[in-house]
Amino acid sequence: MVVASPRLRNALTLFSSRDCVVCHRVRLVLAAKGVTYDLVPVDPANPPEDLLELNPYHSVPTLVDRDLVLYAASVVTEYLDERYPHPPLMPVDPLARARLRLAMLRLEHEWVPHVQAVQHGNKQQAEAGRKRLKELLAASLPLFKASKFFLNPEMSLADCALAPIIWRLPTLGVPLPKDGKPIDDYGQRIFRHPGFARSLTPEEKALRELPA
Repeated sequence: MVVASPRLRNALTLFSSRDCVVCHRVRLVLAAKGVTYDLVPVDPANPPEDLLELNPYHSVPTLVDRDLVLYAASVVTEYLDERYPHPPLMPVDPLARARLRLAMLRLEHEWVPHVQAVQHGNKQQAEAGRKRLKELLAASLPLFKASKFFLNPEMSLADCALAPIIWRLPTLGVPLPKDGKPIDDYGQRIFRHPGFARSLTPEEKALRELPA
């Protein structure tokens, strides 16, 4: 798709909601890479005209890089990792890359819908979402114990997908499991990363305190 707006042609532009785990995922990748971009805050109930023209699904996140328009967080984050290769956010080994891609797919299909149910659903949907998120956290506990970051010794795209969920747990009303210190430790490691603070919108900063 050709981008008509001169403003969008001249800078990397991200259309993003102000408080959204999927948009936060993309902003965290951009911050980890130290990439400068224009942020266009979007109210999903009233998307701007530019977004309606650029993305047939009118969804966020949507990334515009000159004449290129990308949407779907998985597509956008992989593009950014290849477009801005330093620091790399995926391992070199094909098996490790495949394992992380599978983990991100599971986060998209099994975790994110429950976060959204808590945030935007009715009371019954929110309670079901909280219950399932508690179960997923408990089942994933061995993974948090096994490695410094999620399934990887270094920070990766999988952490950029998971950390926004962990950041929101207190405001979602989802407590950590009884033996959940490894999850808390993991979160603190990510939240101390300078890029994490840069990735937050004012609305997301208000959700909890950044670690000192």
